[in-house]
Amino acid sequence: MTITLSQADYANWLDEATATDSEVTAYPAALGQGQQRYVALREGVELCMEEFCLHDDLEIRHCDREHPLEFIFEQVQSSGKSSQRYVFFGSGLAPAEAWRVPGNQRIVGINVHIDPYAFHQWIGEACDDLLDLLRPADQRYLERSGTPTAAMQMAVQAILHCPFQGLTQRLYLESKVWELMALLIEDLKTMSDSFSPPALKADDVERIHYASKLLCRQIAHPPTLIELARAVGINDHKLKVGFRQVFGTTVFGYLHEHRMERSRQLLESGDLSVTAAAEAVGFASRGHFAAAFRRKYGVNPGVYVRGRRA
Repeated sequence: MTITLSQADYANWLDEATATDSEVTAYPAALGQGQQRYVALREGVELCMEEFCLHDDLEIRHCDREHPLEFIFEQVQSSGKSSQRYVFFGSGLAPAEAWRVPGNQRIVGINVHIDPYAFHQWIGEACDDLLDLLRPADQRYLERSGTPTAAMQMAVQAILHCPFQGLTQRLYLESKVWELMALLIEDLKTMSDSFSPPALKADDVERIHYASKLLCRQIAHPPTLIELARAVGINDHKLKVGFRQVFGTTVFGYLHEHRMERSRQLLESGDLSVTAAAEAVGFASRGHFAAAFRRKYGVNPGVYVRGRRA
């Protein structure tokens, strides 16, 4: 059985759970067993350590949202086997999606959120070389996953088993968080330098073109990446890699460009208001739409409409 919750319902459920102290929150008994411990290391840098096992699979549905830098390290134990992975997200726009957490598996890990301004403060002028990690609020964030290196695993264990208390604990934990960030940046650079996508077969190219047509037909309510991949008969990884090879952009980037062009056409026709045009192309927020339109066309959508009417 799969339990499906909205992001807000999931957050409220955890907030209503009994807290053992100011930082530790127990998982609701209806979901499973375990706890989360949140530590605010400094303004804009938050660490969560968790250990839990859910009774059933959990699906958390997220809407479009502005996202900070985030990285997750997890060790998963199931049926006597253990595996480790990390997931990294840059800052920018997180699209609507369903996040799945498997049931009947013991998961131990950490989750770190870093606001872009805190990242700027930490890295200074060198941030100019890492702008792909810091995308604007109307552009989809960078997403990568991989297997932790030995150095990463040691830093994660040091966080989970920190021997200090008080100020010393906070300083120690923050130093390990930045150590992990440095290791992730190096791993991401190595991953990018060594990446060489395989050549696509003619059948794959045809399926990717079909996927682009499906996106254009469902512009207001597009399928998820997995749904789109299933609809055209290829796996999601090949779809992501192939889309960049065929169209020179990501699946989300292609959809975004089509949304922008369609919204411009709608506004130019004069049939819809700015809010209605934003909704027609799938933007839940007028503010996000206005920022995206301004970035694309150099003018606010309202000003564009008035200019066409003049």
